[in-house]
Amino acid sequence: MLKIGAITMKNPVVLAPMAGVCNPAFRLIAKDFGAGLVCAEMVSDKGILYENEKSLKMLYVDEREKPLSLQIFGGERESLVAAAKYVDKNTNADIIDINMGCPVPKITKCDAGARWLLDPNKIYEMVAATVDAVQKPVTVKMRVGWDEDHIFAVQNAQAVERAGGAAVSVHGRTRVQMYEGKANWDIIKQVKESVSIPVIGNGDISTPHDAKHALETYGVDGVMIGRAALGNPWMLYRTVQFLETGEIPAEPTPREKIDICMLHMDRLIDLKGEDVAVREMRKHAAWYLKGLPKTGTVRNEVNTKTTRDEMSKLLYGYIEEVEAKQQGKVS
Repeated sequence: MLKIGAITMKNPVVLAPMAGVCNPAFRLIAKDFGAGLVCAEMVSDKGILYENEKSLKMLYVDEREKPLSLQIFGGERESLVAAAKYVDKNTNADIIDINMGCPVPKITKCDAGARWLLDPNKIYEMVAATVDAVQKPVTVKMRVGWDEDHIFAVQNAQAVERAGGAAVSVHGRTRVQMYEGKANWDIIKQVKESVSIPVIGNGDISTPHDAKHALETYGVDGVMIGRAALGNPWMLYRTVQFLETGEIPAEPTPREKIDICMLHMDRLIDLKGEDVAVREMRKHAAWYLKGLPKTGTVRNEVNTKTTRDEMSKLLYGYIEEVEAKQQGKVS
């Protein structure tokens, strides 16, 4: 059972903290589909400290999402610790996670995200200072290394543990790899064998079988699922069921996919208003449509819709055509 600090998850399946995606609307869907822990998208420490309206809104947690991990990022100890204190006192998150994995240049140029991977001493100092300042458990999300020549995953994880970190999530790619190539789970296994705190493995978990294989072969305490859950929260549900029963539930029908897409949209509208939500849902709708037959036209049209009603009419019109063809009513 995955346990972080005093918080016990009901299963080892974790939704990754994907930037631009993991807002409360999507996280709540993931929780509905059984994820043991959901992680919020990363928030800038400076954004929190300057009380930037967008940053503070990103700290909102719906009680139904819990247990939940809120992720912060920054490059300076003083501001990171101050932001962690704010999250500790002013949010109902269960866990504070520090991002040491984001590979995007605008983040690494600020000595944040994956830039930390080059300096185990900095990791120790930053995590220790944060742990000392807050009550909530502190965890770290990192990559195996900066590039092939600088893979300090074991030293970095040991630094997190020495500093009092409650768990570490490891993405099996280097910063240079970004999201390309293959995740290196052998390094994740080395991390697991080198620390006694929980290790959550991340990278290339695309099927329930991948998740089971990761837990059994590499000994990790949890599996983090990211891109495979986009437009497909059934991946979370099917993985949980497979781990618990050994059986994998059937894939959703096309109509079930669109029903959840619309639920997702309605929750996003409640959160951000119709204009912003419908624009944001365009990419999600394309993900929900993935794998369905002949989606080229509908995927293009999704990008022209500006209201909930337009989106609903388009998606359900497409589904009715699909169902009619499946029933043999249309040649």
